[in-house]
Amino acid sequence: MKESVKRYFTDRIIWITGASSGIGEALAKILSGTGARVIISSHEPEELKRVKEEIGKSKYDPFILPFDLSDPSAVEKAADTVLNKFERVDIFFTNGGVSTRTSAMETPVELDRKVMEINYFSGLILSKKLLPSMLASGFGHIIATSSISGKFGFPLRSAYAASKHALHGFYESVWTELKDKGIRTTLICPGRVKTKISLHALDKDGKEYGKMSKGQAEGIDPFDCAYQIARAASKNKREALIGGKELIMPRLKQYFPGIFYKLVTRIDPS
Repeated sequence: MKESVKRYFTDRIIWITGASSGIGEALAKILSGTGARVIISSHEPEELKRVKEEIGKSKYDPFILPFDLSDPSAVEKAADTVLNKFERVDIFFTNGGVSTRTSAMETPVELDRKVMEINYFSGLILSKKLLPSMLASGFGHIIATSSISGKFGFPLRSAYAASKHALHGFYESVWTELKDKGIRTTLICPGRVKTKISLHALDKDGKEYGKMSKGQAEGIDPFDCAYQIARAASKNKREALIGGKELIMPRLKQYFPGIFYKLVTRIDPS
């Protein structure tokens, strides 16, 4: 990691949701090594303990805070716990989330709401709880993990794509309102990353898909993704697309929409 990137995180109080696996776990391990004070959260306490043990000796021991992103009251309580202990959070990675593998017509509204609660509202609640202390300190950075599905719709991802689109509207608005008061926001749009997201994706019955998708299995390493996220955040990027050849799709939509709409329905969504 470049020294300039490392300096951005050193001694910062950093909170990462979805930190028990994938991109969040990689971020926790990388940023602990910069000398940051890292808070790690997910709904899997045992996995969080594993991550802490694997981080090992660092300048500050990671603080474990498990809670369920789908429960608004638990989300608010978690924010209160963090603020009571640390008084503020300097950098917040709203990273935890869930995907889907079900068509728009077959997705029950209750599942749409659940995905939106986890992927969008949990981060919104936490951000609103953290922003006053960020403003008081004159600095705060919120990094939201969106997806290239936050840039365009995709088969079998209607609830997921909708929740990721919502992140862009909210955090871009926050930036326009608070950029002159020391608040930064960065939207991260990963393509295919080798994580367990497809294994835990929800089908129309709300059950886990349980399969590693081919695209996911061939994706970039989570640590590669996390390093790129850290670099984008340190450079105060408003948005960063991270991945492989699949990143051509949002660019095609922007510059060659006719070609994009011909291709998007031909991609294997499994």
